[in-house]
Formats: sequence, structure tokens, C-alpha cells
Amino acid sequence: MDVRSLHDLAALARGRRRELGLSQAELAARTRVSRQWVNAFESGKATAEVGLVIRLLDALDLRLTVTEPGAATTSRGPAPVDLDALLDEQQGP
Repeated sequence: MDVRSLHDLAALARGRRRELGLSQAELAARTRVSRQWVNAFESGKATAEVGLVIRLLDALDLRLTVTEPGAATTSRGPAPVDLDALLDEQQGP
């Protein structure tokens, strides 16, 4: 997923938290922040401290990778899936 804004990153983290079946309180405990901080971050709070965001992503077993637009990735895993295109195909015309 391309993350182009804090809202994108917050949505990604919220989706992963839900996928893992974690409450905000459980994620907060893993991240060593308050539940209110997790709530504010998931709401797209613009002043979220980067260090805490990275710690939260680590608690969700996610890694942040920064690339230049159009740069080839050197991932050893499966090729990324374009979820938007996949959903468009499923919905049809």
C-alpha cells in the first residue's frame, strides 16, 4: 500500500490492529502508550511523534519502507497486490 498521508498510515495501522483482533487498549499496552494516544493516531492526529508511530508499527509487526516514486523495490516476498484494481475487477462495470 502506498502511504501518502498520515490518514493513510493511520488507516493501515487500524486495519492491521483489527486483523490481529487487538483492542486499542491491547495495542496501547504493547506499544507502551495510552489508549487515548492510539485513538488519536488512528483518527489521523497530525502531531503524532514519529518514534511512537514506528513503535506502534513494530507492535503490529509492520515495517515502514520509504522509496522514491517509481523506484523498483527489492522485496524478496510475493509481488505487491493492487487492492484497488482487484476490488474494481470484482465489482465489474
